[in-house]
Amino acid sequence: MSKRNNLLIVILTIGVFGILNTEMGVIGILPDIADHFHISVSKAGWLVSAFALVVAISGPKMPLLFSGINRKKVMLLVLGVFVVGNIVSIFTSNFTILLIARIIPAFFHPIYCSLAFTVAAASVRKEEAPKAVSKVFVGVSAGMVVGVPIASFISSAVSFEMAMAFFAIVNAIVFMATVIFVPSMPVEKRLSYGTQFSVLKKSIIWLSIVTVILLNSAIFGVFSYLADYLKTVTNMPSNTISLILFVIKSV
Repeated sequence: MSKRNNLLIVILTIGVFGILNTEMGVIGILPDIADHFHISVSKAGWLVSAFALVVAISGPKMPLLFSGINRKKVMLLVLGVFVVGNIVSIFTSNFTILLIARIIPAFFHPIYCSLAFTVAAASVRKEEAPKAVSKVFVGVSAGMVVGVPIASFISSAVSFEMAMAFFAIVNAIVFMATVIFVPSMPVEKRLSYGTQFSVLKKSIIWLSIVTVILLNSAIFGVFSYLADYLKTVTNMPSNTISLILFVIKSV
């Protein structure tokens, strides 16, 4: 694997981390968001629920709509939307605006993740594709495992705004790296919408979708409010909560 391909995969990995970090990191700071906007934790939880719902709805459609556009341009569009959404989240004092700033990027979430795996596989020889994809998947794991405790730690140590700034900074760094180092990637052969939708005829696809929905609903339905439980019920210190969240996600 050439140095150029290695750099591309590193950028994609960090990019996926930034996207997943923006999605999952909010879980660890829901109590701080509730305090900051003077709302209940259950209402703050809509930042997680609405994001996940939009991803579920847009997942099968958005990558399809952008499948014929230059992949570099699409990645920059998605990263730009996430950066702007995170910046708005830092400065808004209105919860409705915060929720909108979360929902809009959620529509673009499936596009970047699907592109990252596709580009990684296409950037290397066929026999090296699984290895390249697995490296990018590290970004997914990191975003899900360390994103929550990092955001929780920053919020407790500094402020809620700085936790949101962390999301913005990661995505901004990847945006600049994509502009500078990622080559233009026009789509040479575009599949028709009918061909792409035909995959939905396979029963294994629907079984997989239902399984993922049920598993994630069970996991994140509990995990989303764990930080608030540890804070209000067990009176656990904020730094300890960050550690507990990290341990649980790691397991």
